[in-house]
Amino acid sequence: MRHAESYAITRRRMLAVAGTAMGAALTAGSPLLALEDGIVPTMVNAAAKAKIVVQPLRRGITVLEGSGGNIAVLTGKDGKLLVDAGFSVSRPALTAALQSVSPDPIKDLVNTHWHTDHTDGNDWLHSDGAGITAHENTRKRLAVATRVEGWNYTFPAAPKGALPETVFATTHNLRRNNTGIALNYYGPAHTDCDISVNFTDADVIHVGDTWWNGVYPFIDYSTGGSIDGSIRAAAANTKTVAGKTIVIPGHGAIGGHSDLVEFHDMLATIREKVAVLKKRGKSLDETIGERPTAAFDAKWGNFLITPAMFVGLVYMGV
Repeated sequence: MRHAESYAITRRRMLAVAGTAMGAALTAGSPLLALEDGIVPTMVNAAAKAKIVVQPLRRGITVLEGSGGNIAVLTGKDGKLLVDAGFSVSRPALTAALQSVSPDPIKDLVNTHWHTDHTDGNDWLHSDGAGITAHENTRKRLAVATRVEGWNYTFPAAPKGALPETVFATTHNLRRNNTGIALNYYGPAHTDCDISVNFTDADVIHVGDTWWNGVYPFIDYSTGGSIDGSIRAAAANTKTVAGKTIVIPGHGAIGGHSDLVEFHDMLATIREKVAVLKKRGKSLDETIGERPTAAFDAKWGNFLITPAMFVGLVYMGV
């Protein structure tokens, strides 16, 4: 099968299962805070039941979808390098999926940011042999109890084995399995610790939660995120990514440059609409009633963050 045909088929498959561990337990249109058990227990419970979808890309890179955020895996003689760790309750399913990809031992783990759906598996992966690398703020957030108001949840400090051992401030470079890997800090965006992981020789990049493909994103104001930072990161992605680059989002299907442009333009347009309404003195409820996201809801409003919730996140930051 030609690569273009394979890419189209796997992209459709990813879209079909884009209701990941976080979305699996949600009914269409139900508000986040209406979940009886709370968003974090709901995410964990869904991840415990989720099937892990394995999607090969190129040059030994594979995506595992189903345990929280998308996990990238690079295989080869240097052992497996993972980008993000999913939920620890997925360990049996992830272990089987990783073994199906290759028998290479787990040697490295990179966290794109601190959120639990990307780092909860850190401890067991470290116990299986992974050295952990992340932005310095990821370690700071994991090392202490951290509150996320948008999830109405306080995360306890992570165990020692879950903490990144190698941290950096702006850039960090690795080379594994004959592949260069460039880690770059966005500045505050979705959180205050978001990084991209660019497999430069493969022309594949994992951008973490700076891109949610086809759904409105969560913005974590509690740990340094903002709508303006999210827009800046989205703009940076459009400049970094070329036409043939495969882009792995934090959530949703893989995509490319045109998808990143569409995401950026959606964020910027809604931000402007909400800012105008707020400047006119509209309350949050009044702003929601004006439906500033209406032109985008059919595509972007059917997952974790509802249109009204996303308006609230944008309103908070303008």
